[in-house]
Amino acid sequence: MIMGNKKNYFTCMRKMITMFLFAFIVHNTFAQHPIRVVVAGLNHDHVHGILNQYNNGLVDIVGIAEPSKALQQKFGKLYHLPDSLFYDDLKKVVSEKKPDAVLGYNAAGKHLDIVRVCAPLGISVMVEKPLAANLSQARQIETLANKFHIKVLTNYETTWYPSYQDVYNTVTSDSIGAIKKMVVHDGHQGPKEIGCSKEFLSWLTDSVLNGAGSLNDFGCYGADLMTWFMHGRKPIAVTAITRHYKPKEYPKVDDDATIILEYPNSTGQIEASWNWPFSIKDLEIFGETGYLHALDGKNIVSRMRENIKGTKVADALSAPVNDPINYLTAVLSYTISGTNDQSSLQYNMVVMEILDAAKRSAATGRRIVL
Repeated sequence: MIMGNKKNYFTCMRKMITMFLFAFIVHNTFAQHPIRVVVAGLNHDHVHGILNQYNNGLVDIVGIAEPSKALQQKFGKLYHLPDSLFYDDLKKVVSEKKPDAVLGYNAAGKHLDIVRVCAPLGISVMVEKPLAANLSQARQIETLANKFHIKVLTNYETTWYPSYQDVYNTVTSDSIGAIKKMVVHDGHQGPKEIGCSKEFLSWLTDSVLNGAGSLNDFGCYGADLMTWFMHGRKPIAVTAITRHYKPKEYPKVDDDATIILEYPNSTGQIEASWNWPFSIKDLEIFGETGYLHALDGKNIVSRMRENIKGTKVADALSAPVNDPINYLTAVLSYTISGTNDQSSLQYNMVVMEILDAAKRSAATGRRIVL
């Protein structure tokens, strides 16, 4: 019995040491060299960000999978990319290049296609928000991620806002008491109005490829933030109203959505629209004794019960949670877990349940209980 215990002990220690050495080697490899990625799709206007990072040496793009020759030529000229970087087929490029991860810059309704290719090859994926066009696709993504033990992460612009992290830290430190109400405004004058590319518009304004209009495009931000502030808990119920103010410009999808989330002791209100008079992304948190308002990515105003008012500029975020590539690198190198945060699959499955319930509520006029 004693010998058996010793044998088990040493076996356990060997496994722990092996895991530690593996994580150490992986971490140092990523620390010394930019992460190697394949870009899947070029019809999402957010792709300009990653291509700028590539030109600045912050990420190593080893291949771009894009079936459109016109988009290949457009971005090749714009960012001085060699023809050898472009492929028509995602499976071919990931099989040849064996990247650390694949970044999805295609239609939300095509994110599942990326995961279907990458999961069996053990390649993790990060897509632009939302995770998928609908809940059914999201559940298939989750099944593949769990089966093949890969990370599937979702990138939101607001995840990297110092002001939002500052508000979150203040709330979690119990500085304003328990949350009673959350309000998130997201959107702009409309994707056509602000000059989105025709390739982006072709799927963003499609009810199948995007899953909805402003409800998916901007409602996902609020759903993700509220899931974060509620530490991954689902709302009890969802009620939503969608409007169609611009049927000529957006004949297939809603262009305005208001979504109410009910939690046991608080309420969330998501206001997502392509009808704002200006671009807006802000966050309001009402606590028992105080109020915090992140006006944008940096600036915060506050008000306490005693009518004490304040303003501040949030401190810049520190790596690796200050940028999607830094974050992804840290997840792949096991520096951070990539679970229970705004980008995680766990939280984004809740986001997809909220969006699905919102669509059903808007269609039926009913409160949807989760």
